[in-house]
Amino acid sequence: MQCSFRLKKELERFRNEPASGISLWPTENINQLKASVMGPSGTPYENGVFYIDIQVPDKYPFVPPNVRFITAIYHPNVDDSGRICLDTLKLPPQGSWKPSLNLVSILINIQLLMGEPNFNDPLMDDIAKEYQMNRESFIKHAQEWTKRHAVPSKNDQPAITSVKQSADNFDLPETKRMRF
Repeated sequence: MQCSFRLKKELERFRNEPASGISLWPTENINQLKASVMGPSGTPYENGVFYIDIQVPDKYPFVPPNVRFITAIYHPNVDDSGRICLDTLKLPPQGSWKPSLNLVSILINIQLLMGEPNFNDPLMDDIAKEYQMNRESFIKHAQEWTKRHAVPSKNDQPAITSVKQSADNFDLPETKRMRF
């Protein structure tokens, strides 16, 4: 009950005060949300739209949500199944999750992580080493993955809708829920 109330409050607040480059909407199940994050400017992910799946446990906000990328991304802190290594997604003492954090702050932290990978705790050692030893190769690979997986083709341009429209139209395909 507390979880549902908190989620509804967070979604309403996000509708009224959206974060730049981030969309968030519920599915049929209030404990499962979807989000999209625009790749930060000046990074290999620029112009990409990365979809994220958010599973919110009943004990939220006392435990963090389970968050993973749906869109493939070439990043040292994201593995092949989309799991994300980010301190704010883990309970203490390994992580820094606090009940005062919210879904939007998590998505902003993910967007920041895209631009500033954490090499002290990579999920993909080979990508972390490539970034540290051969930055040009890393940038090339990350840009290729972004173009292949996160940039809509001209033939498949998604409809651009607002966050409020997206949240009110649950039956829209995911590609029609982007916000720029």
